[in-house]
Amino acid sequence: MAAALALVVAGCSDDGEERRRSLGRSPSFSDLMQVADPARGGRLFGTCAACHMAGPGAGDRNGPNLYGVVGQPPGETSQRFGYTAALRSLGGVWSPERLDTWLTAPAAMVPGTSMRFRGISDPLDRADLIAYLQTRSARGSVRRPMPAQPSAAR
Repeated sequence: MAAALALVVAGCSDDGEERRRSLGRSPSFSDLMQVADPARGGRLFGTCAACHMAGPGAGDRNGPNLYGVVGQPPGETSQRFGYTAALRSLGGVWSPERLDTWLTAPAAMVPGTSMRFRGISDPLDRADLIAYLQTRSARGSVRRPMPAQPSAAR
């Protein structure tokens, strides 16, 4: 009975440590995205859900609905949300790499943002969350592994 319980618990545990070991000491963002788990990212989004929704047609909360955010210009995901001028003036689009920088420390990336979230220090947690956001797209796309980056010459 104890062995069966151990197998059930092991099957439910996060494989984060196994994924980390498979990546080595200093994985690149691309490496992290190759092993990112959108289902785990969805569970991590539970923390974000205090302020954000991520569903088609869902409303805004203290933050905008993030459905379709990947590939959109900052400050344009929701037509109803009152984005700060600092965020609206950022330019570009929310690429996975840019979301990684944002999720690391929003106020450091965009001084003047109204987002009071400190950030996510764990790069694998950020990759999982970004993989989840990639699945939440109006285009119906699913997360695709990022193309491999050529290794720097050694």
